[in-house]
Amino acid sequence: MGESASCPEPPPAPPADPFLHVVYFEPRIPGNTGSAIRLAAVTGARLHLVEPLGFDLSEAKLKRAGLDYHDLAVMDVHPSLDAAFEAVLAGTPDARVFAFTTRATTSYTDVTYRHGDVLLFGPEPTGLPDDVLAHPRLTDQLRIPMLPGRRSLNLTNAASIAVYEAWRQTGFAGA
Repeated sequence: MGESASCPEPPPAPPADPFLHVVYFEPRIPGNTGSAIRLAAVTGARLHLVEPLGFDLSEAKLKRAGLDYHDLAVMDVHPSLDAAFEAVLAGTPDARVFAFTTRATTSYTDVTYRHGDVLLFGPEPTGLPDDVLAHPRLTDQLRIPMLPGRRSLNLTNAASIAVYEAWRQTGFAGA
């Protein structure tokens, strides 16, 4: 009798209670959002996209950047920033919201992150607009240090830096 082939176990489902929420306000580049899907899948963060999006969610570049991680990540699309905040904060009303901007004076490493915090990032070409940076729900504005004269980091590179710092501070819980 031959041996039966064993089927590989399916990967675990994404966490129902993410340690962190990553919000992309009006993202424009599908590859960055695909990479963010992958970031959410490998860290357990939950990704939120605020419309309007600069691409269609079925775009090949989005799928290619996310590879086969789409089923391992949790992603929500919201019609507005207020709708995103309402959805995120319903489960964790005392969560803090940190907006990332090159104009901030507080470094992202100066924060002690907590379970349920929200990291908010702006669209690739412009960053977060002034009205979003003035939103009453924001806890603080944070920056990622760069050399002088540089405009900005790639969106998902910046999100990755912040997510991994928050996860590191929590002892890489769940890893």
